[in-house]
Amino acid sequence: MNDRTMNDRTAQDPTAQDSTVQEPAAHDPAAALGEPPELSELSERPANRPASRPWRPAPTPAPTRAAKPADTSPLGRVLARAAVWTAALTALGSLLGLLRDQTIAHLFGAGSDTDAFLVAWTVPEFASTLLIEDAMALVLVPAVSLALARRAEQSGRPLDPVRELVAGTLPRLALVLAAVAGCAALGAPLFVAALAPGLEDPQLAVQCTRLTALTLLSFGITGYFSATLRAHHCYLPPAAVYAVYNLGIIATVLLLHDNWGVVAAAAGVAVGGALMTLVQLPSFLRRLPRRSPAPRPRGGVRGGVRAPRSLISFGLLAPVVTFALGRQAQVLVERFLGSELAAGAISHLNYAQKIAQLPMVLSLMVCTVTFPVVARAMAEGRREDARRRVERDLSLAALIVLLGSAHVLALAPQIVEVLFQRGAFTASDTAATASVMRVYALGLLGHSMVGALARPFFSAARPTWYPALAMGTGLAATVVLGAVATPYWGIHGIAGANAAGISLAALLLLRGLSRRMIAVEVPAVLGGVGRLLLATAAAAGAGLLAAPLLGGAVLPAALFGTVVVAAVFAAAALLLRAPEVPSLMSAARRAVGRAVTRVERKVRHVR
Repeated sequence: MNDRTMNDRTAQDPTAQDSTVQEPAAHDPAAALGEPPELSELSERPANRPASRPWRPAPTPAPTRAAKPADTSPLGRVLARAAVWTAALTALGSLLGLLRDQTIAHLFGAGSDTDAFLVAWTVPEFASTLLIEDAMALVLVPAVSLALARRAEQSGRPLDPVRELVAGTLPRLALVLAAVAGCAALGAPLFVAALAPGLEDPQLAVQCTRLTALTLLSFGITGYFSATLRAHHCYLPPAAVYAVYNLGIIATVLLLHDNWGVVAAAAGVAVGGALMTLVQLPSFLRRLPRRSPAPRPRGGVRGGVRAPRSLISFGLLAPVVTFALGRQAQVLVERFLGSELAAGAISHLNYAQKIAQLPMVLSLMVCTVTFPVVARAMAEGRREDARRRVERDLSLAALIVLLGSAHVLALAPQIVEVLFQRGAFTASDTAATASVMRVYALGLLGHSMVGALARPFFSAARPTWYPALAMGTGLAATVVLGAVATPYWGIHGIAGANAAGISLAALLLLRGLSRRMIAVEVPAVLGGVGRLLLATAAAAGAGLLAAPLLGGAVLPAALFGTVVVAAVFAAAALLLRAPEVPSLMSAARRAVGRAVTRVERKVRHVR
């Protein structure tokens, strides 16, 4: 079967896994043992066949993945369920994040107090990207995947590779993170002075920073647990971390805001970080095998194979950390440039970014679920399987984020007014936030593609500096463009520089991935994204025209505009034959058909 046929077949179900995760042992025992297929067939010759009639083995059946629908693979069904539950919990966490921001905006508005808190919030924002979403996952998922592969290859070993990896890395990581958190708390005045030299109330920012610095420890342990669980194909506890995190912040703010003011929000960040770790601890402990009584052999090499703990080295960690720091450093640039503007500028940038990036967070859910699959394929040398998986992930991520971008571009004022305009958050705050949110939307595709493209670079568990160099180039563009544009366009210049810099980094990563790691078909990927961009423009234009039709009724206008944008986007994408859209529609029709069939069966059974 050629690649095109396989791609057509696997495209029928967007959540089903393709050949990247198929285990041959489940379908061809002879192949799994390294035995030639013809020997396996001869061993099945019937004993009663006459010797005069030459026996010929039955034709070799087609591979199971090609012979049955894509959604019948056991691991494919696991990934489909994981995608559904991860989407649901991610959406819940995002909704609670909006409720958190609504609570803070309602109680404290968008002024000097919230500016001070948001400067302190830079620490957990940095920590979440570095320790949960990017660096920890990009290093640890491939390492645990390799350890799991070695566990399967050497099932009789007295020492489990996964437990060795955890024992050799987790205690040291906890000590380092605790030391870093302590240094961050002590150095809070220096941090605030360097990040926001024009802040009106630096002492309040220092007080908040000392509380948020505790997340450097809790987020690091959370990221370690999340990466290990995902490598074991356990997705629910990692997907729930942001839901409990935001619940912790909301509860703490509501309890303490009368006495502590905006410092209560910083305390809530620390409480939420602890809850993120606790919600995953039981599942993490269940995945560790019992300690073996066998003595640990000396040295780092056994039988010519590296010890599992050596899978995580400084040479591997340094480029991943550098990339993650470069990606999150765009927030530092925004806070630095925004601190020189009028009070409330940092708050407007923050609220606009949090809303605009919701589609990006949902789009990266796809890559989060499939990253362990890509890492396992790379560990086993199945690069063609990894390529097909990565190309599908890029198409799905672009589809989700551009649909969200169309809504942001069309309905930004209505969205901000519905979500935030109450209490201390005024109509002028809504106007400023909505206008800059539309500028941020121009860079959402770049943000999503950077997150999706970085994962394949690090899936091979070997050092590569290209993503860090690409991200550094994009960051340099953000700094230069921001410094030039901010005096003229204020917060809009900052947001525009962010969009331009991250888009440049995404293009560099796509080009480098095809040449250095996985031979993705760049023209095909760009062609599909281009068709989706045309659908986005059509949907955003239709939404801009439709929203004012209902007059001053903001919520009905927002709902009506949402329906119009989604309908026009789907119609335009189908007309343009954008990637993944026809297969998604087919999958939806099949799902509805199966649901109707189950209901009919239950009705007949009742009768």
